Amino acid sequence: MFDLAQHIGEGPVSLKIIAKRQGISEHYLEQLFAGLRKNGLVKSVRGAQGGYILGREPENIYVGEIIRALEGPLAPVDCVAEEDPENCHKAESCVTRLIWERVRDSIAGVIDSVTLADMVENAADKQSEAGLFMYHI
Repeated sequence: MFDLAQHIGEGPVSLKIIAKRQGISEHYLEQLFAGLRKNGLVKSVRGAQGGYILGREPENIYVGEIIRALEGPLAPVDCVAEEDPENCHKAESCVTRLIWERVRDSIAGVIDSVTLADMVENAADKQSEAGLFMYHI
C-alpha cells in the first residue's frame, strides 16, 4: 500500500514490480492484495499495462483500515473485540479486561490517525533529512 502511495499518478503497478521494489515474494503479495481488493483499498486494472492502483486517495486511507483488512480485528483477546466481542461470564468482574480494552483503544488511536499520505510525507522528510549531511573522506 505504501509503495502504491509513493508511486501514485504513475499508473497501475504490477505485483512483480512491487515485489522487486519491496523485497517481498510476489506470491505473498497476491495473497495480501486479494484482501485489500475485497475491502476496496486497491483496484485492479487489466491489460498489458495493468496492475494495481489505490482504491482511494492516500489521504483517505488509514493505516488501521489496512491492518484490519489484512489481519482482522485489533483485539488482543477475544472478549474485547471491536466487533462481536466474545461473551465471558467473568466480564463484569474481570480486572484484566479493562487493561486489554485500553491496549486495543491505544493501538486503534494510533493506527486510525495515520494515513498513507502521512507515511509518504514522513518518508520524504526522512530522505530529505538524510540528504542534509555530506560526508567526505
